Amino acid sequence: MSDAPEPEVRLKSGDTRLRLDISYDGTRFNGWSTQPGLRTVQGEIEAAMATTFQRTLPAPRLVVAGRTDTGVHATGQVAHLDLSPEQLAFLQVAHRNKTKYPPFPPAKRLARRINGLAGAEDDLFVTDATIVDGAFDARYSALWREYEYRVSDLTGPRHPIRRLDTLWTDVTVDVDLMNAAALSLLGLDDWAAYCRQREGATTIRTLQEFHWRRDPDGVLVARVRADAFCHSMVRSLVGATLAVGQGLLAVDDAVRIRDSRARKGQFKVAAAHGLTLREVRYPEAQELGARASVTRARRQSM
Repeated sequence: MSDAPEPEVRLKSGDTRLRLDISYDGTRFNGWSTQPGLRTVQGEIEAAMATTFQRTLPAPRLVVAGRTDTGVHATGQVAHLDLSPEQLAFLQVAHRNKTKYPPFPPAKRLARRINGLAGAEDDLFVTDATIVDGAFDARYSALWREYEYRVSDLTGPRHPIRRLDTLWTDVTVDVDLMNAAALSLLGLDDWAAYCRQREGATTIRTLQEFHWRRDPDGVLVARVRADAFCHSMVRSLVGATLAVGQGLLAVDDAVRIRDSRARKGQFKVAAAHGLTLREVRYPEAQELGARASVTRARRQSM
């Protein structure tokens, strides 16, 4: 999830900015952010780029739309990186065997290299790579992030092939009560009671959309959208509404907990493996820089 503001990294003169769209199964990753001695999504991709650009170091560093926790999945993660002129030139050199290795645009060629190295275990894949305007910022230009959480209660199925992205719970929940609680939480507010506090990070967010549905196969799916999320916010929202659906909390308790501005163990935070980052939405190209400036200024003033 999004954290404290970071120093702005402006595109250097002559450099080229790339956007990566990334999908991963978070089961065997220790979250997104690089950690010494641990396997992380950022760590794997940056290590692949260090190998790719070993003759034109330093290797690019990633700026991500939202740092996911250990065990959380993504089908719509977005990150950006900057290539030096030398690195871009390297990606533009055609392979000698053009029959076996046809020419690819430089961004696509980088994606193929990352997938060949970081994706060797088949739980990480760069689905797309494109050259973007230098004003694009994967984190601060975003309009919203959208997550999905899957739950199978006693009336739902137990599909072993979905066990890694679906929470199994041995109770039956009331979806109407859960939706009533979810609807009551929408809007701009301080979400400290639903976040794990991090020093220097704001907990003020706009929850734009939150609702539950039961799919035809019986699986419960939550769709949660906000301008940004603080640490463990989505899993906390899911946990609170599941408690409402089980009758452990009243519908009105969801708002009362939020307004208390404090975490007091009123509900169980939902497990990480049911959560997937589905989409990050950005404005049109001409509005990217303005959006990033507004977002950064708001985060720094909170």
